[in-house]
Amino acid sequence: MTKAELVVAMAKSTGSTKASAERAIDAFLAAVRDSLRRGHRVTISGFGTFQVARRQARMTINPRTGNSMRIPPARVPRFKPSKSLKSAIR
Repeated sequence: MTKAELVVAMAKSTGSTKASAERAIDAFLAAVRDSLRRGHRVTISGFGTFQVARRQARMTINPRTGNSMRIPPARVPRFKPSKSLKSAIR
């Protein structure tokens, strides 16, 4: 499902316009992004948890040149689905 399809589905289920549904989705995504940027976790009951994990630095090999290179440490977003979401998909 793309963002455009999600906007249409939300507008249809709530009886609102596509423009207001898109603003709601954009506000939700911005709030999640800002919270993760500050290092906080976002828990949505019945859906799952978004959190930030730290990835350690590591060495790897460039397959094209064969040279080894260092990949610096990074903060990456992670999602852990809730038990009810897992059972709904199974």
